[in-house]
Amino acid sequence: MSAIVAIVGRPNVGKSTLFNRLIQRREAIVDAVSGVTRDRHYGKSDWNGKEFTIIDTGGYVIGSDDIFEKEIDQQVELAIDEADVIIFMVDVESGITGMDEDVAKLLRRVDKPVFVAVNKVDNSMREAEAVEFYALGLGDYYSLSSINGSGTGELLDALVEKLPEETEAENDLPRFAVVGRPNAGKSSFINALIGEDRYIVTDIAGTTRDAIDTKYNRFGFEFNLVDTAGIRRKAKVKDDLEFYSVMRSVRAIENADVCLLILDATRGFDGQVQNIFWLAHRNNKGVVILVNKWDLVEKNTHSVKEYTTAIKKAIEPFTDVPIVFMSVTEKQRIYKAIETAVQVYENRSKKIKTRTLNDYLLPLIEKFPPPATKGKYIKIKFCTQLPTPYPQFAFFCNLPQYIKDPYKRFLENKIRSEYDFSGVPMSLFLRKK
Repeated sequence: MSAIVAIVGRPNVGKSTLFNRLIQRREAIVDAVSGVTRDRHYGKSDWNGKEFTIIDTGGYVIGSDDIFEKEIDQQVELAIDEADVIIFMVDVESGITGMDEDVAKLLRRVDKPVFVAVNKVDNSMREAEAVEFYALGLGDYYSLSSINGSGTGELLDALVEKLPEETEAENDLPRFAVVGRPNAGKSSFINALIGEDRYIVTDIAGTTRDAIDTKYNRFGFEFNLVDTAGIRRKAKVKDDLEFYSVMRSVRAIENADVCLLILDATRGFDGQVQNIFWLAHRNNKGVVILVNKWDLVEKNTHSVKEYTTAIKKAIEPFTDVPIVFMSVTEKQRIYKAIETAVQVYENRSKKIKTRTLNDYLLPLIEKFPPPATKGKYIKIKFCTQLPTPYPQFAFFCNLPQYIKDPYKRFLENKIRSEYDFSGVPMSLFLRKK
């Protein structure tokens, strides 16, 4: 289970610059999926062999400084609730401001490691000026310059010492996380499945506080259901701040095998739902999209088709995802949702024999070879599925650097058309042979 590190602080102190510097240690997170440049405020980093998830709270607040003042304490409180370690960023140029003191006041009450990072310290005079940050009452500080990276090593050395040890799941049952934005019907869905009011369900967004596990065993399926309905507390959060949904979903998604993404049919597949979808995709999890409250939508004979087309357009190029239209209150198709999730789980762990794969793909590749580049012909000689938790395929060829994304998509589509990998992200690698 990946630890979560949140970067907090007022605007313009360099949070995003530090965030970008940290996630670049892992090139993979800067999306390798073509056409996906979404959700740039969440990424993975590693240092000294320890991996952690990093969240830039600043990226989620858009608006002037005075709007920010109202929201900064919500941001910090959420970071305090959700993160394992907090980096509090300040700026040596402006010294301690009133807003810094407000944040420090919240952080002093916390029983979690807090690292004060004093940014823009790029010469010895500024090093001397940084001493004033002791006055925040949060102990030692770390001087750094997030633009050129000096000092970040010392901060990270200290930070990874404080990360919690990774814990393994208690049992080996598949884990299905129920995710989505507030009020889409996540808790009601779980209550309908387990046949008891295990969760308090109200119309107030974010009644559930934590991701809770429920062991589920019915119709021969056994797995853990993880409810992330605790996306936010109504009292503290204004309605549409994406940050809250995403941050709450991060941990549950990283720990799941399959994500059941519930959306409210009356609201559609909006930006916030898409963010959660791409989060699951980026973590290579199985995904089932559940369109809830379908009974409340005015329908004609083409409604399902039109709705499906709209969702698939939004999730291109990863369109091989099952979509189930359901109504939790009417108990329509809720078991179909679970059967689909079980199928996706099986798809995710499917292994295809190397010989079978080559017998199918090589004749196709010969018929439709990769386009020649710079007068050079590319020959793919062999392919195999890698022994990883989700489907990854390696193709061995003479000039891997000349194979472009459209041809990789062609290969992926051919694999998907022959073998059922519905709902599961797939990676293709080209290797020199």
